[in-house]
Amino acid sequence: MTAMLRLMTERPYRLRRARASLCDHRKEPCMLLKDRVVLISNVTKFAGRAATAAALGEGAKVLVADESFVDADRRKAWEKEFKGSTALAAQTPVDIGAAVKAQGRIDALVNNDAWPATRAPLGEAKLDEFRAAFETMVVRPFALTQHIAPLMRQQGYGRILFVSSAAPMRGIANYSMYVSARAAANGLVSSLAKELGKDQITVNGLGSNYVENPDYFPPQLLANKEAMARMTAQIPLGRLGKPQEIGATICFLISEGAGFVTGHVLPHAGGWA
Repeated sequence: MTAMLRLMTERPYRLRRARASLCDHRKEPCMLLKDRVVLISNVTKFAGRAATAAALGEGAKVLVADESFVDADRRKAWEKEFKGSTALAAQTPVDIGAAVKAQGRIDALVNNDAWPATRAPLGEAKLDEFRAAFETMVVRPFALTQHIAPLMRQQGYGRILFVSSAAPMRGIANYSMYVSARAAANGLVSSLAKELGKDQITVNGLGSNYVENPDYFPPQLLANKEAMARMTAQIPLGRLGKPQEIGATICFLISEGAGFVTGHVLPHAGGWA
């Protein structure tokens, strides 16, 4: 009994010490990503803005890539909006990898890829669109990872996150093209985690659904009360996820504190999956 009481009273103290130790090497206030270098791809889409804001708030040096950044004015506008981030002009995975290498270090890669979740029953699906979905959500992030992972291997440290979808966990009728492409990306997570683990590189996925973002929940949809009521009725939490919530989850999964979490696709869908 005495031993049990001692364990119960000591445990909170030990937890406080453990939490404190994660912050001992950082300046106060404690930040999850203090001085870490984070790359976020396709940043103007999906969870890109939320991830950028959250990572900057957690003390990271944020590099961002996007097809629109071929335009210098777009890069300047982004850096003005998200002070402290660096918008890369590089477009291809090869060039993005070279630009990141020139920075001298990369701690985390957030593959933030989006493609329209278009309704397409089997008899109406167009194979060109199917191939394009795989190119965007599977091939391109895989290619970018090919160029970033070697830099992490040299460091003996890295975090790779695929911002994907919870749709493959349940399946959605008439959306086979979108769901199967997302499933392929989720498959990369488990395989790459096993391949890169020996180099202390974690690989995880975020199975998102029903989170406010301009690609899948545009303003006109959010303004449709009837459509939103039908939609939120499917979500156990009864609401859409907020951008800051997905941003916070991304930051945790690419943080040092998530170092023993790898090979998982974490549902982020309000209980839907």
